[in-house]
Amino acid sequence: MEAVRVASVDPDLDQHNRAFGTSTPEELIKWASARFGDKLIASTSFGATSAVMLHLVHEVAPRTTIICVDTGYLFPETYQFADDLIKRLELDVRFYAAQMSPARQEALYGKLWEQGEEGVKRYLQINKVEPMQRALGELGAQGWMAGLRSEQTEHRAGLRRIDRQDDRVKIHPILHWSTEQMTSYMERHDLPYHPMFEQGYRSIGDHHSTIPTTADMDPRDGRILGQTRECGLHLPLTEEQNQSLKSSGL
Repeated sequence: MEAVRVASVDPDLDQHNRAFGTSTPEELIKWASARFGDKLIASTSFGATSAVMLHLVHEVAPRTTIICVDTGYLFPETYQFADDLIKRLELDVRFYAAQMSPARQEALYGKLWEQGEEGVKRYLQINKVEPMQRALGELGAQGWMAGLRSEQTEHRAGLRRIDRQDDRVKIHPILHWSTEQMTSYMERHDLPYHPMFEQGYRSIGDHHSTIPTTADMDPRDGRILGQTRECGLHLPLTEEQNQSLKSSGL
């Protein structure tokens, strides 16, 4: 598909949300692909049900570049799962990591994720926020698709299917899908769950701060890094973060 030139992000998000309020994920991805062309990216964590969004992208907009932020602390099974899905769906995945290695970080700062909310905030800034912002900048992304769902966190419950994060249009094709709809799609297309899903890991992040959950718990309760249950990738940048990223020497 020939790239579509986009001078700036579309200011009339309300109109687009009305137009695509009841559309299928496939229709929304098709619109995003036509709207942004090679300036459209998708992000993935290769988490428990990440195969759903990746399969949708594969089916509708297979040339879309996909970003995965690699903290260096992912489970071995996550790396293996990613490799299997990339091959199966023929995905164009770009891995981005912090400019400072995990070993160097620990030598200089210790285990930041064990140092309270300020330590967690710094950990996320170094290992998730900065690499993602660098990826978006290098790829010139103007449209960003993500597999967020409204039932996952309070913040995500307030999102729109077409929204804005900082200076980019954010597209959430499966925002209103339930767990049952996710399960149905995976069964229909014979898609794999993350290999640790059967062990109770329903929300999977870094190995040092992810625990299994039981059926009566919220899946995000397994993510024990910080209090918000948000990793920072899908939150607007503060002015302080903007300045930090511009002057970062990491």
